[in-house]
Amino acid sequence: MRRAPQHQAGIVSLTVGKTDPKVLQDFLSGGFRLSRRAAKAVVDGRSVWVNRRCVWIARYALHTGDLVELPSRTVKGAEAQSAGRRVVEKGGSAPRIRHVRVLWRNGSYLVCDKPAGMVSCDDPKSAEAALRSQENEPALEAVHRLDRDTTGCLLFAKNRAAYAAAVEIFKTHRVSKIYHAIVAGRFGFAHQTIETPVDGRPAVSKVTREAAGPEASLLRVRIETGRTNQIRRHLASVRHPVVGDRVFGLKSVRDARLMKVPRQMLHASELTLPDPLDPRCEIKVHSPLPADFRAALRLFGMGRRSSSPR
Repeated sequence: MRRAPQHQAGIVSLTVGKTDPKVLQDFLSGGFRLSRRAAKAVVDGRSVWVNRRCVWIARYALHTGDLVELPSRTVKGAEAQSAGRRVVEKGGSAPRIRHVRVLWRNGSYLVCDKPAGMVSCDDPKSAEAALRSQENEPALEAVHRLDRDTTGCLLFAKNRAAYAAAVEIFKTHRVSKIYHAIVAGRFGFAHQTIETPVDGRPAVSKVTREAAGPEASLLRVRIETGRTNQIRRHLASVRHPVVGDRVFGLKSVRDARLMKVPRQMLHASELTLPDPLDPRCEIKVHSPLPADFRAALRLFGMGRRSSSPR
């Protein structure tokens, strides 16, 4: 197998040779120091492009001369995962759960800055599990959820009574949730309200353009409903999918920069709600844009956030 020169920083390119495995999973496993499980996870994560088309089938049949491309960060992460698994199999200790930054807390609640690649709850490696251990709060519960690769503000209750009170606040739609998203293409409107139903239920997303370039735009999105994958589905419905979204996003690309982005560029920037246990107080938390989000902005020539579109 021959590793082709990287045509742009941030992407690893491999050309399929005559003697190389012709099954995508085996090709990736052989091309890098990956276990077959890690290679399949990379494919399942929709981070692999074959001849500029996104492929998510591990048994996908390759042909001699095919160009296989994936983000360098994805390769490094998969190699580290495989190396960690080999250490455990040899009797070493398992990797530690990641630290999660807390943005705000009081006696009943806390808001964390959820990192990418971590589920919100219901998993031993979730943000909820990490915070229970980290904060010594065994009863901690996530009040709402963010997608695995969405970053930013996530609210937790420290006890059952606080959790029940917060859920009631969310039901009354008195919660303001603001996100930032980098989307494909130049977004044509300074402001737009998207009201396409999601799974047959009403859904409202209010979009403001903050910056725009020829190939991507930075949007501020305030959601009035919290349907599953609402922002990603709404933006895809107006033909401006979130950059890096492997499910609702672009299935083929011409601009190599769109393949470099290792995850969906969606960030929960602000969370505001009345304190569920003290209506005289307000919970208002801001999460700054993470490093990979800022790097993606620079990649598309939008290195500085602006209040007026370019």
